[in-house]
Amino acid sequence: MTRLLEILISLAIVAVLFTVVGFILPSSRHLENSVETNRKMPIVFDTLNSVRRFKDWNPAVAGDPKIKITLSGPESGVGARVSWDSEEKALGQGSWTISKSEPGKLVAYDIEDIDRGHNKRSEFTFTPTGKGGRNLQITQTYDVDYGMNLLGRYSGLYVTSNVGEKMKLGLASLSNMLATIPNLDYTVLGKDDPAMAPKLVDRPGENLLVLSAAVPLNQVTIQNQMKTNIEWIKKNIAANGLEPVGPVRIITNEYGSQIYSFDVAQQVRKADADPTVKLEGLKLANSVELLYNPPSRTAQVAFKGHMSNLQNVRDALRAWAMTRGYETTERPYEIWKNGIDAGFAPGQEGEYDVVWAVK
Repeated sequence: MTRLLEILISLAIVAVLFTVVGFILPSSRHLENSVETNRKMPIVFDTLNSVRRFKDWNPAVAGDPKIKITLSGPESGVGARVSWDSEEKALGQGSWTISKSEPGKLVAYDIEDIDRGHNKRSEFTFTPTGKGGRNLQITQTYDVDYGMNLLGRYSGLYVTSNVGEKMKLGLASLSNMLATIPNLDYTVLGKDDPAMAPKLVDRPGENLLVLSAAVPLNQVTIQNQMKTNIEWIKKNIAANGLEPVGPVRIITNEYGSQIYSFDVAQQVRKADADPTVKLEGLKLANSVELLYNPPSRTAQVAFKGHMSNLQNVRDALRAWAMTRGYETTERPYEIWKNGIDAGFAPGQEGEYDVVWAVK
């Protein structure tokens, strides 16, 4: 009997100590970690202001190849939400939802997951750093409240080694992912006219007559070769009873230091026929080929200027698409809306639609 009383008294003392220590422990926790990147502000902000690339850097959804990830809400900004459902006990169910967004300043998320606590939130802020402010410091904070939940307060003792390590891993993964994006400020493309900003466009199926070329990196040589290829394509159009659809386009294969490899392409259709219907049985000559592009989603931006600037525009468009979680596919091309000569003439601006298929 005495032994039993000693055990009960010991348990009571432990319970009292547990309760007293629990009340002494903090009712909330705050963590902070940073990473530095040389990517431009729009790239960093737009990547975090969308949840489309969440799975590519955030360890909250890592470790289960069968995890179910769902995106909801707007494409970006407040309300954009990523949620997951996993049979792995370490992941369970949860979500991150953008709760606050200030361009160039911060992106904040509300968090729901299996860890103890409530009112969980994480905020990313951006500070120019390095020589001349060329780099960007990304600072992530994490906050959680436990209130009067004593078990939660005790779990807060391990939040640095648990959540804190995940934050460090996530920031490192984010930095590595950002490094794969072309470091170009695509916001300048629509700075003066919002209609000139990059956008997503659904492209229907199309038939193209295509003729390839690879020439020295000389503008006169490139211009003459483009015009020669156009003439050969026109002859094949006439020989097959076709008609052109829209302006000519140039498809870039390789833009090297000495050689520019490209295709000249013209969308075509049978006279007065649906241009999306796949053509067959054409009799083509002089290395002209028929290419059919199935329906696809594309990233597209309008541009005015000399053709020598198109490479940077292509890379900027790719950066814009990547920050929004789209992977570029096929080859980029430009629709030369006011002809080949305008794109090469000094003092005259060529007009183009720069296009890159995405998925």
